[in-house]
Amino acid sequence: MAGIYLHIPFCRKACHYCNFHFSTSLRLKDELLSALRLEIISRKKELTAEEFTTIYFGGGTPSVLTSVELDRLLDLLREHYPVIADPEITLEANPDDLTEEYLAQLRAIGINRLSIGVQSFSPSDLAYMNRSHDARQAISSLEWAKKAGFPSLNADLIYGTPGMTDATFLENIQTMVDAGVDHISAYALTVEPKTALAHFVKSGSSPSPDDEQTVRQFALLRHVLAEAGFDHYEISNWSLPGRESQHNTSYWKGAHYLGFGPAAHSYDGRTRSWNVAHNPAYIKGLQDGKPVRETEILSTSDRYNEYVLTRLRTKWGCSLADLSGEDQMFFKMAIAPFLEKGWVRVSENTYRLTDTGLDFADHISSELFR
Repeated sequence: MAGIYLHIPFCRKACHYCNFHFSTSLRLKDELLSALRLEIISRKKELTAEEFTTIYFGGGTPSVLTSVELDRLLDLLREHYPVIADPEITLEANPDDLTEEYLAQLRAIGINRLSIGVQSFSPSDLAYMNRSHDARQAISSLEWAKKAGFPSLNADLIYGTPGMTDATFLENIQTMVDAGVDHISAYALTVEPKTALAHFVKSGSSPSPDDEQTVRQFALLRHVLAEAGFDHYEISNWSLPGRESQHNTSYWKGAHYLGFGPAAHSYDGRTRSWNVAHNPAYIKGLQDGKPVRETEILSTSDRYNEYVLTRLRTKWGCSLADLSGEDQMFFKMAIAPFLEKGWVRVSENTYRLTDTGLDFADHISSELFR
């Protein structure tokens, strides 16, 4: 079972913290969609032995596309790839793009999972992040999405923002729960290189995120969502029972996937490839029939490291049964100090992070790399 990812590299506004590949100009949108269709057709012989169970429109902001443009892409995928009859089809969206009419159109073309980039309901937080929507639009978009009947609804949340009080953060969480979302993705604010936020921090016009605040709000998030019946199945993701993101779960479990669009990545179990992160170069390359991808063959160590990095973040953890004899020996030796600290627990030869270990996930993973 494999997945398909489509990167739509356009946003109406640049968020201060974002380092994803996107453009705030839609001038090349039609040309890029034509190039995207060319790429989809040109790669139809890849992963032919597998069925595709998920399709994910990410970005950028895919909700800048019309339902007609999205439907045409879906038709093309179904025409050239073995997509199952009822795949999970996710669309990332910003609240300010969503209307009741547009949401009804998305359901009509088969979008069955919506992921709305709310981030916060606090006006000061939204201004700090330079988000393109306000609190009223965020609340309305969730209400309209529920009314439109999407089988699964995710909302994104950011914590650790300078000035965000614990009380405000708790209000954000409760508002999402009360809105009836069945999935929440929550991320700590981080200062990524070459972003506006990095410039603000360097210039002193914004403080750096406070580690103590971030750890404290992460703990609050886990507690409140557990009380509300959400399962913490990946370090940044919570869902009601059975409502996990099938697409993202396939990444964490090592499934294969194809990525279309600028900056999109693909993985077939042996190699990883990525498209050029430049819209004009992507368009011209496909128009001229020239490669727009780079590829690397993954070594045994690469595959081991990726397994550790992705699986340790999840509730499924790292199983010795998935590792070769040599990797098992290395893993058991490297993880021993974290067992002693109580950051990792083991049951039936499967290693999982404890609540304390979740705060040190990246550090633990890096110490387990070969």
